[in-house]
Amino acid sequence: MLHEIIVPELAESTVEATVASWIKKDGEIVSKGDVIIELDTDKVSLEIVSPSDGQIQKILKQEGEIVKVGDILGTIDDSQYSSGKKDSANQNEKSPNDKDDEPQKKLSADQEINITPVAKKIAEKENINLENITGTGPNGKITKEDLISSSKNEIKEIQDSVKITKDQNNNIKDEEIVKLSRRRITIAKRLKDVQSETVMTTTYNEVDLSSVIAIRKKYQDQFIKKHNTKLGFMSFFVKASVNSLQSFPHLNAELHQDELIVKRYYDIGIAVATDEGLVVPVLRSADKLSSAEIEQGIAELATKSRDKKITLQELQGGTFSITNGGVFGSLMSTPLLNPPQVGILGMHKIMEKPIAVDGEVVVRPVMMLAVTYDHRIIDGAMAVQFLVRIKNLLEDPYQLLIDA
Repeated sequence: MLHEIIVPELAESTVEATVASWIKKDGEIVSKGDVIIELDTDKVSLEIVSPSDGQIQKILKQEGEIVKVGDILGTIDDSQYSSGKKDSANQNEKSPNDKDDEPQKKLSADQEINITPVAKKIAEKENINLENITGTGPNGKITKEDLISSSKNEIKEIQDSVKITKDQNNNIKDEEIVKLSRRRITIAKRLKDVQSETVMTTTYNEVDLSSVIAIRKKYQDQFIKKHNTKLGFMSFFVKASVNSLQSFPHLNAELHQDELIVKRYYDIGIAVATDEGLVVPVLRSADKLSSAEIEQGIAELATKSRDKKITLQELQGGTFSITNGGVFGSLMSTPLLNPPQVGILGMHKIMEKPIAVDGEVVVRPVMMLAVTYDHRIIDGAMAVQFLVRIKNLLEDPYQLLIDA
């Protein structure tokens, strides 16, 4: 019987992926659940497992090809490979004297090596000694990233091919042609699409963060001792955003044809910059989380995103997003919507600025806040009031405790 290897449902609004690598080759024997192929999307890398025991009969999509949800990647034939015959078939697949098989034998024989299929393939190809490599994956599993970080000089083919051309003269005018990853290409397309499919408008306001900074300074040690995590700024901004969304629910919604779907739950997307582009993992049920749970949740999502361990489920279903360009020094910017969401809050760098307070000029820590919204369904007056409420809550953060 033939079993089809199908491209599964991908992340929300993601319909395409790129075949990154075939872990198992044409004609190879596999077991049900074995990782056989790796796909790259604009959000994450996805491992596809074998649907049955058997032999890979035909590979239909080659490495580098773009595939869509539901496409057939290949087929597996289980007619001649019952579980009882599979081991003997594997033993006869290659000659015992085949030197090319030695690295694979070495890896499979060492039962103590805990390694992902992708990393195993790389290790076999590059003949990498795994004894001195510490795995950072679940239960100490060695990942592709572990191999790259420990063997950068040896694994040349892991990186995207870079072609450097030099000027014919001796002016040393180097040019670097870098192949864009599938994720970067998709990000570019989505950013262009959001500009044409929405009417993005941004409103700005300054917020005095003196009270927030004072609370953090006063209770930081106590907070760390109790929760084993720092009291950061993000918990204040998340709580203020949720509070304001509850007052202006149309910003916690999405447009579907001629209907506005207003969400009564608050799953807040937190933008995280990674080496391959921006991802927006989702902090679930933010309205039900304590400050400590918010700080811990964001830290965990950020770490998983940067380590390329974030899952598709953790990137789906956000109702509103927050992005912080201030960590890179941005004083003011226009955040872009993350469809199908209709609102996003932009944070920026805190600056000491002279402002007027009760008729006197004083220096205060000030941040420029920005809210971008879809003007098709959100009027300017509503967006301004929404941002002003966030500003007021941050300037008097004790309101957040009272409302809680």
